Formats: sequence, C-alpha cells, structure tokens
Amino acid sequence: MTTGTAVRTPTDPLRHHGDEELRDAEGPLVDLAVNVRAGTPPRWLRERLTAALDGLAAYPDPRAARRAVARRHGLPEECVLLTAGAAEAFVLLARALALGTLPTAGPPLVVHPQFTEPEAALRAAGLAVSRLPLTAAGGFRLHPASVPADAGVVVVGNPTNPTSVLHPATDLASLAAPGRLLVVDEAFIDAVPAERESLAPAVANLPGLVVLRSLTKTWGLAGLRVGYLLAAPRIVATLAAGQPLWPLSTPALVAAEACAGPAALAEAEAAARRLVADRAHLLGRLDAFPELRTATRHPAGPFLLLRHPRAATLRPRLRKLGYATRRADTFPGLDARWLRVAVRAPDVTDAFAAALAAAGA
Repeated sequence: MTTGTAVRTPTDPLRHHGDEELRDAEGPLVDLAVNVRAGTPPRWLRERLTAALDGLAAYPDPRAARRAVARRHGLPEECVLLTAGAAEAFVLLARALALGTLPTAGPPLVVHPQFTEPEAALRAAGLAVSRLPLTAAGGFRLHPASVPADAGVVVVGNPTNPTSVLHPATDLASLAAPGRLLVVDEAFIDAVPAERESLAPAVANLPGLVVLRSLTKTWGLAGLRVGYLLAAPRIVATLAAGQPLWPLSTPALVAAEACAGPAALAEAEAAARRLVADRAHLLGRLDAFPELRTATRHPAGPFLLLRHPRAATLRPRLRKLGYATRRADTFPGLDARWLRVAVRAPDVTDAFAAALAAAGA
C-alpha cells in the first residue's frame, strides 16, 4: 500500500515511469503500477544491509561484489561492470556511443514498445534514434529479419516491459553482427523460472553482446540503485572509464554480493515459480471481463499489458477505488487504450477483480 490526486502528465513521455502513478495520493493505494516484487527486500537482505552501515567510514570496495556476480554467471570478472541500477548502464552506453569510444557500424535502433530509458539516454546524449515498432496484431513478437542491417546498436528487452513477451534467445542471438552492439535488457529475467532465454551465458562468445541486469525488481531495491552489465572486457573497460569514482555505495555492493549467492538464487527461483501461479490466477480472473485483452497469450514477466477500449477512464476509476495501475500510452507504439498491471498474490488479485467490476470494466 502507498499513498495518489490525479497523476501528473509527464513533460517527456519517455521519462514517465510507474512510480509517477503513486505520487500525490489523497488516500492509500494498492500498488499495481510498479513491478517491484511485493514484500521485499526480505529480512535476511535487510539484515545484511543494516550490518553494512558499520563500514560506511571506508570507501566502497567493489571487488567482492564483482567476483560474486562473475561467479554467479560463470564469467571472468573482466566481463562484469557494476552500475547504479540498469539506468546508469544505459547512460554509460549512450555517452560512449556519442563520444565514439564505443564505435559501431551504424546508428542505434530501439525495439518498441519497451522500457523507455534506453531511448531517453541515447537522445540525451545527442544521438538520433530509430524505432522498430512491434504490433499487437503480431503479439509484440520480434522477428529478426525486421531489424535493418545498418543498425549499429539494437536495444531490446527480454522479457519486455511492458508487453511481458519473452523472446527466444536464439532469435536475439541471431541479431549479433560485426560492428553492432546488441543490448539486451534482462531486468526481469530472474522472474522467469530457470532464467529461460537469458543471453547472459553467451556474453563470453558472442561479440558485441551487452546484457543488463537489475536487482530492483526481485529484491525490492529500487531505492538503493544497484545493477550490473555483462559484456566483453573491452566494452566493460570502455564503459567503466565513464563512471565516477566509487559509483556504488557500500550497501549497494553488499546487496550485489548477497543477491548473487546460492541461497539468494534459490529464493529467486522459488519466487519465479510462485509468480507463474499468481500470474495464471490473475489471467483467470481477467477472463471475466470480455473487453479486457492481454498483449500476449504467453506472458512471462511479473506484469501484464492489458487493452481496454475505455482504459483512459478506467484507470482513474480504479485509482478512486484504491488501485494504482500504470498508464501505457507513454510507451512508443501504444495508446490510451493500454494499461499495465503488476502480478500480485491471489488475495490482492481477487480484490482487484472486484474493483474492476465496480469500475465498469
């Protein structure tokens, strides 16, 4: 629960994110707008973070965290760059591309609809960005043949926010090409059982591949800002040169190390399997509303993209009933008929379904 008046319209739609739906609240809201797993961070992680406060007098030392992340993915440490969330990684990439320190054979292309920060960072760096729009008629599936041969950078999410589509790893790997950076945002892949379709294992042998990870969603660490990037040592070294000294705090580094350990990975896997059941329950309850349609038949993320002919009026009605949902018309390629909702526990879903009925869905 958190506390929502009417949500502000963003000046730049690319900079609008789910947390905007929760600001300036007049009463408590059930958060279905932000994709952070409920009930996080877990107690054991909070205890680790609290203990880290005793070391704040010393400058942050990233070595243990970097080793842990490298070990977790079976990669050399030189393939790991710790970042202040995945958002920092997008900024580092954009700046390196603009400066020419990370040369590519052509301009950047962003596959949409998807998380908008990559394009926002590229544009802020002064780069001209092309878009490849995926369509509802095609189930928001990416067909490798649709990517122009002259794209020097291809950015795609997997599973994609907000569509919840999981693209086959083989399809994405086929996009790798000489002189091209293939940037795959896997911020939600740990919500997929066994991290199916992840390209992280291919970093060591697929030139130009960059995989981004976030600890925000599964572990509830949006306020701590911690994530990492996996790529060839040359790419990592180039991007690291663009970071300030000590880019991550000591608590953030402790979180990165802790969440890469075997016990944490087992917990994340168990949460991913629970999510499958919780998502199926949500889909089942939504079947009662014939005008609601999901973006894909086989959603894979901890959220659903929904289409409703009156979504623009449905969202404020749900807000008045105490439920914050994410507007989706700020994602390129979507309009006001779309909204995104996070998958929650069955009791929350049941109450949400009752609110949908009360709102006239």
